[in-house]
Amino acid sequence: MQESAYSFSLTTFSPSGKLGQIDHAFAAVAGGSTSIGIKAVDGVVLAAEKKIRSELIEKESVIKVAKLSKYCGVTYAGMGPDFRVLLKEGRKDAEAYRVRFGEECPVSEVSRNLAQVMQEYTQSGGVRPFGCSLLVIGKEADGKPGLFQVDPSGSFFAWKAACVGHGASDAQSYLEKRYEEKLGLDDAIHIALLTLQESFDGKLTPESCEIGVCGGKYGSEFRRLTMEEIDEYLS
Repeated sequence: MQESAYSFSLTTFSPSGKLGQIDHAFAAVAGGSTSIGIKAVDGVVLAAEKKIRSELIEKESVIKVAKLSKYCGVTYAGMGPDFRVLLKEGRKDAEAYRVRFGEECPVSEVSRNLAQVMQEYTQSGGVRPFGCSLLVIGKEADGKPGLFQVDPSGSFFAWKAACVGHGASDAQSYLEKRYEEKLGLDDAIHIALLTLQESFDGKLTPESCEIGVCGGKYGSEFRRLTMEEIDEYLS
């Protein structure tokens, strides 16, 4: 039988060992707007392209970079509604960790919990995989910055710099040429915006992107930069 004959069943492997629905989920990620994460010596940054489908949409209602916990933030590429569900689950897990242990959840634990949720949706009947990949940033238990990528298959890895979404391969090549081990947070923000511009159709503006940071002059807590702050970096 052809590979396509197995693509409609989530829990049935094709003869080549693939789960077709997961491949389709990755296709949804590849069609999403670009998101970038870069880890620096003193912090970590997320930068995401924000597409507004109509001039009539209130721009503030479209959110690509979100706060997950006090020290963690997250962005995505792919399906926005799926991201909203995962964001809710991540916040619940982070708060449960804080209540149980009396301290904020490390970014590695947040990413592991999100990966577990996504993996469960690859082996259950009556559901489908999440159609988005996540970039999660924040503080580790030892206080150092961390960056993780979580994919629809449930796999997650720590990265120095990562990119998901449309044009991810070109953006990844751009990052590989410019990333340095001793990169400061301000330089990381500049590189993230330059990388985003490479895959952006037109000129990047504060309205067409979002940035979230942990560390550096912004402090250890996660926060989103204002349009005025983004404009300073762009200019």
